[in-house]
Amino acid sequence: MLRRNVLMGRPEAIATDTPTRWRNLLLLAFGQKKMFKNLPVAIMHFVIYAGFIIINIEVLEIVLDGLLGTHRLFAGFLGAGLYNFLINVFELLALGVLVVVVVFWLRRNAIKLQRFVSNDLNGWPRTDANIILYVEVVLMTLFLTMNATDTVLQSRGIDHYAEHAVGPWLVSSWLTPLFNGLGSSTLVAVERSAWWQHIVGIFAFLNYLPYSKHLHILMAFPNAWFARPEAQGKMTNMPEIQREVLLAMGADTSPFAAVTALPEAAPAQFGAKDVMDLSWKNLMDAYSCTECGRCSTACPANQTGKLLSPRSIMMKTRDRMEAVGQNRDANCGNFVPDGKSLLHDYISVEELRACTTCNACVEACPVSINPLDIILKQRRYLILDESNSPGEWNAMFGNIENNFAPWKFSADEREAWTQQV
Repeated sequence: MLRRNVLMGRPEAIATDTPTRWRNLLLLAFGQKKMFKNLPVAIMHFVIYAGFIIINIEVLEIVLDGLLGTHRLFAGFLGAGLYNFLINVFELLALGVLVVVVVFWLRRNAIKLQRFVSNDLNGWPRTDANIILYVEVVLMTLFLTMNATDTVLQSRGIDHYAEHAVGPWLVSSWLTPLFNGLGSSTLVAVERSAWWQHIVGIFAFLNYLPYSKHLHILMAFPNAWFARPEAQGKMTNMPEIQREVLLAMGADTSPFAAVTALPEAAPAQFGAKDVMDLSWKNLMDAYSCTECGRCSTACPANQTGKLLSPRSIMMKTRDRMEAVGQNRDANCGNFVPDGKSLLHDYISVEELRACTTCNACVEACPVSINPLDIILKQRRYLILDESNSPGEWNAMFGNIENNFAPWKFSADEREAWTQQV
C-alpha cells in the first residue's frame, strides 16, 4: 500500500552518489544528526529510539523460545557472562525509555508546548501520539516484569526456568521483592502472562505502525537514502518557463540546450493541483513526517498568526494520498474523480500565499523532508493555470515581464537605483 501510494507521484530523478546516500542514511536516519541541535531533547529521543530498536532484538529469542520450547536460548550460545551483560544493557535502556516517555507525556499533556497543542493535531493525531507513549510504558513494564519473575523462578529451580543460570539483572532485581511472596504456580502464571503480552504487544504495535505517525521510524531510512543532493535553499526551475524567460531576455542559451530544445507545445498543466501531480519524493516525504511540529515552530508565517503550518501541509498531503489510494482500491486500480483535490479541498489558497519561501521548515525538519517544494508546486498551479494571484503579485509579474525587474524601471534604468546615494 505504501509503495503503491508513493508511486502514484510523478517521476523524479535524484542524482545522489552512493557514498553520500550511505552518509545520509547513517547520520540522518541512524544517527539522528539534525535532532542534536537541541541536545537534551535529542538525548531523550535517542534513548527511546535505541530502546525500540535494541530491546526488540530480544523478541527474536522470545519467539524462538516459544517455538522450540526452550528457555533463554541465547544464554547457551553466548555464555552467562555475555548474556547477562546484554540483558543488563536492555534493562537500562528499558528504564531509560520509561523515564523519557514520562517526560514526553508531560511535555505534551501537562506543560503543553506550543507545537503540541496546535490545531494541526486536533482529533486523531493527538490521540495517536499519546497511544504510542502508553504502549511504550506497557511494553517496557512487561519486559522488566518478565525478567523479575524469571529470576525468582530460577532461584526456586522451577521446571525449565533453571535450565540456564542467568541473572539477576540490574533493573528487574528491584522488582523481585514484589514477587517473592507469590506461590510458584502464581509466579509462573505472571511470568507467562508477561511473556505473552509482551510479544503480542510487539506484533500488534508493528501492525499498528503503518496507521500511525510513528511510521517515520521505518520511512526515515528510505527518505534519508533518497535525500536530494541540492542545497536546501535551491528552488527547482520549471524548464518550460525557464526557456521562455531565457529567450525573452535574449540570453545566451547555449548552456541551456536541454531547456531550449523542449517542444514548442505548452504542457497540459503547470505545477500541482492534486497528489498525482507531485513527485514520488514529495509523497515519500509526506509518509516520513513525524508530526513533531518543528517546521511550524520555525515558520515565521505560522509564528505571526498566519494560517500556514508546514506540518499541516505534510499531514494533508498524506491524508489526500490515502484517500486517492482507497479510491483506486475501490475501482480496480483506477482513480475515479471524486470532485476533490489537494489544492482547495485540503490545502487552502490562504495557506499557500502565506509562505515566505524562507526554507526554515526544511532546515528544522529532523528527517529532512521538504514542505516548501509542495507549497511551490501548488502556487505555480494557482498562478500559471488558474491565474489566481493577488493584485500586488500581478503588478510585480508585469514588471518582470516588461522590465526584467520587480520595479517599474525601464530596461535601460534597471541598475540606476544602485547609483543613488
